[in-house]
Amino acid sequence: MHRFVFEHYPIRGHLVHLDAAWRALIEHRDYPADIRDLLGEAVAASLLLAATIKFDGVLSLQLQGDGFVHLLLAQCTSGLGVRGLARYQEDAERVAGAATGRRVADLIGAGNLTVTLETDEGAHRYQGIVPIMGERLTESLQGYFENSEQLPTRLWLYADAQGASGMLLQRLPGEGGGSKAGDAEVDDAWRRVQLIGDTLTREELRTLTDLEILRRLFNEDDLRLFEPAPVYFRCRCSRERVAGMLQGLGEPETRAILAERGAVEVRCDFCNRAYVFDAVDVARLFNAGASSDGGGRVH
Repeated sequence: MHRFVFEHYPIRGHLVHLDAAWRALIEHRDYPADIRDLLGEAVAASLLLAATIKFDGVLSLQLQGDGFVHLLLAQCTSGLGVRGLARYQEDAERVAGAATGRRVADLIGAGNLTVTLETDEGAHRYQGIVPIMGERLTESLQGYFENSEQLPTRLWLYADAQGASGMLLQRLPGEGGGSKAGDAEVDDAWRRVQLIGDTLTREELRTLTDLEILRRLFNEDDLRLFEPAPVYFRCRCSRERVAGMLQGLGEPETRAILAERGAVEVRCDFCNRAYVFDAVDVARLFNAGASSDGGGRVH
């Protein structure tokens, strides 16, 4: 993740590229190509959104609708750890194959884009909801910023099996830096950088380095490029979390599953890790509400 600012205008930007982190995220999933790529764009977008906010916690970007992909979720921590998932009907692959250009409407259908910001302690929670609009994820995100943040923002996103990339430009309130640029000059600059940004091709976003992209687009502007921050795949699942979930499910239901299957297996939707609780684990789990911390197995 690279942050940059325009020295003479109140405009900032971020560039993000995921390669190994993205491949780790989808390693145990066999998503249809269009669903995979839409998820990759959402993951890149969650990072770009998180980069514009000062917080300690988790930012979630969720698409939910009445289409074949009924839920798509990307999460990013304040430390730039990401995870994501997509849930879809079995025949979504047929629809995804027929869709061209990963149209959001073809996959998600009518629904909402929700951005949720939650602190690590869960004490503070912010949520912004906007309807899914346009053909691409970037259009819905632009609507989110306009309606929820009131900050003019543009995004460019790309994802495939090998990586996910994105660029964000955002106009800040007030005058930028120590410049004497007036409102009209800033308006012209904001229109200009958007038009230039629109010349960035998906192939360039995928293959060029951040420095090459900025030189290609804004070589006539004075930019300040900050040191990059690493992005990594991080699933926050744990045996303790699963134990708490089973306690919430209740002892009768958990024991019924144990009796039917011989063990209780819970698989994480994000990383596909399996947590197995045998009869001893279940007994310990519901012994005075104590959670299992040493027994059982993780596959």
